[in-house]
Amino acid sequence: MSGDTCLTSLSPAPAAKPKGCASKAGTLGNKYVRLNVGGSLYYTTVQALTRHDTMLKAMFSGRMEVLSDKEGWILIDRCGKHFGTILNYLRDNTVALPKNRQEIKELMAEAKYYLIQDLVDLCQAALQDKKDSYKPICNIPVITSPKEEERLIESAMKPVVKLLYNRSNNKYSYTSNSDDNLLKNIELFDKLSLRFNGRVLFIKDVIGDEICCWSFYGQGRKLAEVCCTSIVYATEKKQTKVLSLWVPCGRRVG
Repeated sequence: MSGDTCLTSLSPAPAAKPKGCASKAGTLGNKYVRLNVGGSLYYTTVQALTRHDTMLKAMFSGRMEVLSDKEGWILIDRCGKHFGTILNYLRDNTVALPKNRQEIKELMAEAKYYLIQDLVDLCQAALQDKKDSYKPICNIPVITSPKEEERLIESAMKPVVKLLYNRSNNKYSYTSNSDDNLLKNIELFDKLSLRFNGRVLFIKDVIGDEICCWSFYGQGRKLAEVCCTSIVYATEKKQTKVLSLWVPCGRRVG
């Protein structure tokens, strides 16, 4: 295919003789036209392209000038990935949207470019539905300041469990099992937060001075605290231990 292009009008004046690379919508009718959309090749009819009041209708009804190459391919400088979906929508007034959220966004961008507002609305509705379907099971606030922690605990209408873990605290050296035990505490916290979601507010703290510490609150005040890091005086090291908890159903976790 030649890369040479020429600028031609799809509705030349009656006396004008079309050039060799010209495409005339008025003489094509329902015959197929050849489209090169960003390197992707499509065959369709002028009738399909002009069925809706879009930019494509303006291009192929003579209101806009279009580019074509010497072989007669009409050039559209857009990504051709979703142009097939665009054509199907123009033909049928409906189309199956991609399942992938990113691809729906890509299709919506193309629909906006071609001024197909109904397809834009369809994509926006699908994106909203997918957003609603991805609501998290539970949200775990991460404390980034003492004021934020105070506000959360005071405003909570249910019991609060806070896990402080600060492995970056390198004030102490660690035993060989410290990291494994710290991860087990974090895993225990995650399991409890899913199991008792809605009944207990679970929050994480990553700014405290301790390496691993559980705190329990009720009615805005601290009721208990368990530090899972004990000092081994003989070696002057801190060792992270795994906390064992009694949960409301009477089963031991940890």
